[in-house]
Amino acid sequence: MAISARKRRSLPRSAFAYPSTRSYPIDTKARARNALSRAAQSNTKGSYSHVARAVRRKWGNKIASVGTKKGVLHRAGTRKGGKRPAYRRRR
Repeated sequence: MAISARKRRSLPRSAFAYPSTRSYPIDTKARARNALSRAAQSNTKGSYSHVARAVRRKWGNKIASVGTKKGVLHRAGTRKGGKRPAYRRRR
């Protein structure tokens, strides 16, 4: 759901990934995920790493799409450490 101008103005500076310009609001989990996806797109003003650090600082591990976690699939279906999950093993 879109945030109204009045609601956006009432948010504290700590609710934004870029507090000086008040861009990329991260006050809720949904807006934090949205900020990450917008920063990951090309031709946007935000840097993904900056927004990811702000989201991680505010929400910790509650936002799953920030960085990689243990057990998450990496490059071409392999897990960290190079082992393929059981359902993708070559026979």
